[in-house]
Amino acid sequence: MLFILTMACIFSIGYLSQSTGLCMVRGVRQAKAGNPFFLLAIVTSGTFAWVLMASGHYFVDIEPQSGLYPSIYSFVGGLLFGLGAAANGGCGVSTVSRFARGESPMIMTILGWIIAWLALEPLIPQAIVSKPINLSSALHYGTLTLLSMFVVCCLFFVNPERRKLWLSILGIGLLGGLVFLYEPHWTPSGLLRSMSLSVWHGDNEKWPEATRFVLVAILILGMFVAAKLTGSFLLRGIAFRSAAKHLTAGCLMGVGAVMARGGNDSQLLVAMPSLSLNGFAAVLSMVAGIYVGLYLLSLVGKDK
Repeated sequence: MLFILTMACIFSIGYLSQSTGLCMVRGVRQAKAGNPFFLLAIVTSGTFAWVLMASGHYFVDIEPQSGLYPSIYSFVGGLLFGLGAAANGGCGVSTVSRFARGESPMIMTILGWIIAWLALEPLIPQAIVSKPINLSSALHYGTLTLLSMFVVCCLFFVNPERRKLWLSILGIGLLGGLVFLYEPHWTPSGLLRSMSLSVWHGDNEKWPEATRFVLVAILILGMFVAAKLTGSFLLRGIAFRSAAKHLTAGCLMGVGAVMARGGNDSQLLVAMPSLSLNGFAAVLSMVAGIYVGLYLLSLVGKDK
């Protein structure tokens, strides 16, 4: 029963991600133009996920996620991920969304992720052990409650159209909390991390269960259905130059995700709702990396 509910939730996450145009690069681009609303909505997407993630400890015997302190790798990894996302024209979530609506170049970006996670991980410097943040339950959940109340208050100061969009994005995080009850590492970058650990440690027991692949497939299906219903699906070919660019961007994103302990999907929907300072540092650096990347691309464009 829980697996059926999880499939429904992750299908809805895919549908909402596609229909809202969830993309951190788009958010930074709009913020650069003087409208930070969409970026704010994305950064706060996991605001209410912690409620369901915390309840898993009591109802389905899942250990609560403990936050981690950031390291230099959190910042450097986030910056590299952001630079790659800017070159790619989309973050981790939107790359999968664009693939689901027929953009073939995104296959090369995803291939770049796989190369980075599976082939390059042993060569990429990582913090040996990130120190956990030991907070009392009262302080931990009290802080998360205050942050959630702040977001709720902000909802009253935006117009109805923006409020609807923000609630839809918050719904993605809430549904992510439900999926967490079944599979704590459900995100695409979480799947790739598990695959890489299994490959490089030669431990078949660490290989992801088949259900995790099913969940990612259903996520893509939800995105595909949304694309068809909104009329945005269009199968596009891929040129060699475009393929090389997206493969390079994907590798850069993958390297950054390895160093930061996850892509923006894991940071926004798992790490930040767990009050992980590593997640906050990584997301901040990703935003900075995207900003710098877009600025550099604009300079290149002016020179042409």
